[in-house]
Amino acid sequence: MLTKDLLRVSRAGGGYQPQFADRSHRPLAARVIGTYQGHVGEPRAALESALTDLERGTPGGSGDAADFKLVRGLSALLEREATFETDAAIEPDRARRAAFEAAEAVGVVTEDERTAALIRASESLAISADDLETALYADLEDRQVLTAVDPRWDPDGLIAQYNLSLAQTVLFDATELRVRSSDPKALISAIKRLRLMYEIRQTGREEPDGAAGSSDREVVVTGPTHLFRATRRYGTRFARLLRTVATSEQWSLTATIDDRGTDRTLSLSHEDPIRVPDADPVADVSFDSSVEADFAARFSNLDLEWDLVREPEPLATGTRVMIPDFAFEYAHGEFRLFFEIMGFWTPEYVAKKLSQLSGLEDVDMLVAVDESLGVGEDIAARDHRAIPYSGTVRVKDVVDVLREYERQFVAESAAALPDELRPDEAVITLETLAARHGVSADALADTSVPEHDRVGRTLIRPAVLDALAEEIEPGMELADAKTILGEAGIDDSSAVLSRLGYRVEWDGLAGGTLVERE
Repeated sequence: MLTKDLLRVSRAGGGYQPQFADRSHRPLAARVIGTYQGHVGEPRAALESALTDLERGTPGGSGDAADFKLVRGLSALLEREATFETDAAIEPDRARRAAFEAAEAVGVVTEDERTAALIRASESLAISADDLETALYADLEDRQVLTAVDPRWDPDGLIAQYNLSLAQTVLFDATELRVRSSDPKALISAIKRLRLMYEIRQTGREEPDGAAGSSDREVVVTGPTHLFRATRRYGTRFARLLRTVATSEQWSLTATIDDRGTDRTLSLSHEDPIRVPDADPVADVSFDSSVEADFAARFSNLDLEWDLVREPEPLATGTRVMIPDFAFEYAHGEFRLFFEIMGFWTPEYVAKKLSQLSGLEDVDMLVAVDESLGVGEDIAARDHRAIPYSGTVRVKDVVDVLREYERQFVAESAAALPDELRPDEAVITLETLAARHGVSADALADTSVPEHDRVGRTLIRPAVLDALAEEIEPGMELADAKTILGEAGIDDSSAVLSRLGYRVEWDGLAGGTLVERE
């Protein structure tokens, strides 16, 4: 991003359009890079003088008057790739201290007395008077030396970075963004991670010729002036959001810009020369609130038949769209239960959320509601499940709801199974057989498998059990017995050994031997 004093914008027709650099500026970009590279080992003052010449189109330039803001914008980007150091034989603070002490002793008034003081101070420091004089102010910015410059960009890359930075800087004064993208999920994820306020609207129209991904959904991001006051930090978030927007194949953005008290309209799209040369800085997974993060962490530690999905697909609700916080995906079907956590929101936002819930059709929704809101009954009246919480969402409350759905699915899938199952394998786990039929293992509870015995969670033909009974004997080491069972394809050793009439007599933590059960 650039500083606002380097903005190059056009206000023609009441708009607010960045004046992007293009291919014609490639020679200028190359000269700016060359100016930095050519001044390695020289003080900053010399570099600044050369850049000034370049701005004016004099000796360092091309002969034409260059736009000084463009030159300064390009050089501002290169400045971040440059290293400046203080080049002095002694630390400037130490040099000044010694010189001032000597001057006080000599009583400097004339030039000769100044020279005498410098000589006296240099002798105390064991350096030459010239080196001492150089060191006195070597740490001033214009006297620091350019020691290295390692730009990440060639001229074309520098122009691309400039255009992105220019567009980002324009957004510092945005009060509202309206975005359409061919990758709306990435857009919403970035908005949430940047903690920006937003809503999704269905415009009822599609862009012509596939522009902006032919989406009829528009994401409206509200700026700080709609809240309290504009802040630099909020403007920076808008700028960072542009990086995600511009990584989409097709996108369009319209912004309202507060131009010193006058509202102006900014329009950008994938047709503008805005490219993102490196990774999106807001790709890390995060949550809208600590309540969500805490719930996700605790739920993920459970071994359930449900997968937790963060930020699932948008749901249509009237003329707008909502994206629930989570969705629970059932492992044995295509069912999704959407999950929204309603925290401490303003009355207006609660009203909007209730309106969205009213507009949802054919959607199973579970809502955890902060008890202070007092809207649990309102949510239930909209045919959605509501569970109250205070401080944190109790995982047990959510799991109880999921179990209700599981019981329903198990009953339905069990009813669809044949009365008998006859797998070809001599040994097969209940989970494997259930997955083969697209049901949970619990759905097999009342299903007959006449050619197999159920031993724990494993189905085993009687002949296999008879063979194991012949091979396994009392006094055998547990490890040896497990090897025999493993060769037969059995992992659940405890249940099978119990079925064969054995228990384990443990010998500390080292292992154990088989003994007959009494």
